[in-house]
Amino acid sequence: MHFDLSDLRLFHAVAEAGNLTRGARNAFLSPPAASARLKALETELRAQLFYRDNRGVTLTEAGKTLLRHCRLILRQVEHVKSEFGVYGAEASGHIRIFANTTAVTEFMPEILARFLAERPGVTVDLQERLTQDIVRSVVEGASDLGIVSGEVPTEGLQALHFSTDRLVLATAIGHPLEGRGHVPFSEAIRYEHIGLHEGSTLLAFLRSLLEKNGYERALRVQVRSFEAMCRMVEAGVGVGVMPESAAIRHRRTMRIGIVQLDEPWAVRERSVLVRELEALPGCARALVAKLLESGSGGVHHSEKFPHPEV
Repeated sequence: MHFDLSDLRLFHAVAEAGNLTRGARNAFLSPPAASARLKALETELRAQLFYRDNRGVTLTEAGKTLLRHCRLILRQVEHVKSEFGVYGAEASGHIRIFANTTAVTEFMPEILARFLAERPGVTVDLQERLTQDIVRSVVEGASDLGIVSGEVPTEGLQALHFSTDRLVLATAIGHPLEGRGHVPFSEAIRYEHIGLHEGSTLLAFLRSLLEKNGYERALRVQVRSFEAMCRMVEAGVGVGVMPESAAIRHRRTMRIGIVQLDEPWAVRERSVLVRELEALPGCARALVAKLLESGSGGVHHSEKFPHPEV
């Protein structure tokens, strides 16, 4: 069996585009040349990789398997290049991170600002994703790092705990719940709620965990950020569930109250997920170290949860 990296790059480009013409353009080939090379690759692998129709191409099961391997191989090639970059192992390279809402909007911008200022040769792609997609992306090699909160299925991955946060209830000053030390969520949802936008990890978490408590019925308006949520709360539109760190930060400039939620799920452990720490390029390992410096944590290999579906 023989194929080279250019074959894998072409296959990856077409698979990601879902279209032969666009994929060939991204790989700097003509469509006829790309089609011939893909057919040769299928012959070499003795497997059909694509279903072809007038709308484009979709992956067969064999194609999906190859795409998983392809992502890992191409990411590893990029890692090798960065290790031998002109700036040194930690000072150059590209890092792709899939993270939850809190990470993307609250603490990663500050951490990345300091990290990138010290390493002008490093580039970062930070994307907000749902927890299940974050885990799958690290498993499949589509991202180098994943940042999650709470318990997640991590078998086959390294989960490095780096900090702990708590979900709290933000209220307007003078709200009936303001000033209470702790309230159960069943009491909080008697009032209208401000929620985050569709696709946010916090909204998905509350929906999946608390459907029986009527969170969806209590949801009045959805916004794009914790800052917008706090402004709505301050104006008396409703209350909102958010990380305590975000609530404390926004309380410095807004008149809001913070009430502890008397629920075991309110305490959220933050972890960074990697396939294998030592296999990451130097710049990615340096970023992991920077995250761990922001709190305290260690590595554990999870055996409690089943392997995520890929």
